[in-house]
Amino acid sequence: MWIIYNSIMENQNIPPAPEMEKPVKNRRILLPALWIITIIAFCITFAVVFAPHAMAQSRSQQQEASQYIATIRSVFEFIQRNYIDDVEPNTLFEGAMTGMFNSLGDPYSAFLPESEMESISDTTQGNFGGVGLYVSKPGPRPDGRPSFLEVAAPIENTPGWRAGINPGDQIVRIDGEPTDVMSSDEAVSRLRGIPGTNVNLIIRRGENIEFPVTLTRAIIEVPTVRHAMIDNIGYVNLLTFTPMTIDRTRDAINEFQSRGYRGMILDLRNNYGGLLNSAVAITNLFVEGGIVVSTRSRIQSDNRDYFARGRALVAPDIPIIVLINRGSASASEIVAGALKDRGRAYLVGEKTFGNGSVQQVHNVDRAGFKITTARYYTPSGADIDKIGVPPDREVSFPEFTEADAVRLNTLINSGRIAEFIQANPNAGINEINNFARGLSSEYNLDASLLGRLIRNEQNRRNVAPIYDLDYDVQLQEAVLILREGNFRHLMQNVRTLRELQEEAIKAESISLAS
Repeated sequence: MWIIYNSIMENQNIPPAPEMEKPVKNRRILLPALWIITIIAFCITFAVVFAPHAMAQSRSQQQEASQYIATIRSVFEFIQRNYIDDVEPNTLFEGAMTGMFNSLGDPYSAFLPESEMESISDTTQGNFGGVGLYVSKPGPRPDGRPSFLEVAAPIENTPGWRAGINPGDQIVRIDGEPTDVMSSDEAVSRLRGIPGTNVNLIIRRGENIEFPVTLTRAIIEVPTVRHAMIDNIGYVNLLTFTPMTIDRTRDAINEFQSRGYRGMILDLRNNYGGLLNSAVAITNLFVEGGIVVSTRSRIQSDNRDYFARGRALVAPDIPIIVLINRGSASASEIVAGALKDRGRAYLVGEKTFGNGSVQQVHNVDRAGFKITTARYYTPSGADIDKIGVPPDREVSFPEFTEADAVRLNTLINSGRIAEFIQANPNAGINEINNFARGLSSEYNLDASLLGRLIRNEQNRRNVAPIYDLDYDVQLQEAVLILREGNFRHLMQNVRTLRELQEEAIKAESISLAS
């Protein structure tokens, strides 16, 4: 997925982890009496959390709001008494809450049912009880055969990883129950559980091999950082911003230092965001003192400036390249924007998504909601909402035209790429390129793009490497810049986001005048 994004979240607010074990919906059936308790609890929460801000409303606005609340309660009770079928109170509650937040027209403000609140809590804490497998549930198979839960990848040093479960393995049964009749959420819910408890799986590998595996659930740390050395360059890929991100990044940098690194690449591509405080702490690893980000709300007392504190871990003479793309959003944009505005890093890739808003999460019984409460500004005072952070050097992957997409669909449906990797699971770059050139000639598609697709299929069936210098053109460019040794010269021409925005406004004015 190109864009996996959510808003940055202050304190306890963070989006769910992508394609990870997610809890199944298991909501309580609320009786009418419990509905009243929920309403009372919500009103108490509203009074405690929002009362200081209610003074901003006029008395007439408060009276109008009270009338609407009374009307909503009357309609709720009317539906309960008169609708042709019985309706669970929880169904009406979730529908009303969903509609209320949808009316804001803000994609980042939303009602969160119990399952999503549980997922947010897991990621906010940085860990959960489970077996450590990324899983997915494929759609119906063309041949009509059962579609079982599939392992996308095991998380290193977890029960699933230690048991030797591989990418591409199918989980046919969980505690005796077949997974082809389970929803993805239901299957994942069965894999998760209290650490120390067992779950029994039947694993299918290939077409004919099946074997039982008993896994003991453990505390699973949400993957947040991957790192490696590229010659004398330290490479860190930040997947998301959790409470664990700062420690894992610090560990990576300490390792780079011990190995004599001379440059660093910070990969924020497809990082959809996370904790605001984590983003500030990550920035502080590269800059000493000074502003990192500012948040501005309609409520004056909520305005804040966040500063770097203490010494930077990365020495100022270490050149830094930041990789960004359209999937870099929110907290990752804070880091990229701060390092650019502070003149500390050179940005390579594509313009980021452009989510410059801050959300807070609040509980309502076991459900909750997230709501936009502020916008954030980079150190130079730039608002990047719906604008994004542009790279200093734009590097894009080849893209498909509509005609290409039709031919690609034909190729994918033929199954030839999957068959090639199945027959050549350890194919090297020369074998992949030769196969890609043949397909390119046959289907009239870009060979380099086909090479990436073949490598992606290979990674799907094996543990993916931390980086791919063969087909990742953005990473190739970053490495080239650091190896050429002209980083200082490039940084002399870097402008802040505020300067770039002012130049764009000026250019637009001149264009309109002419």
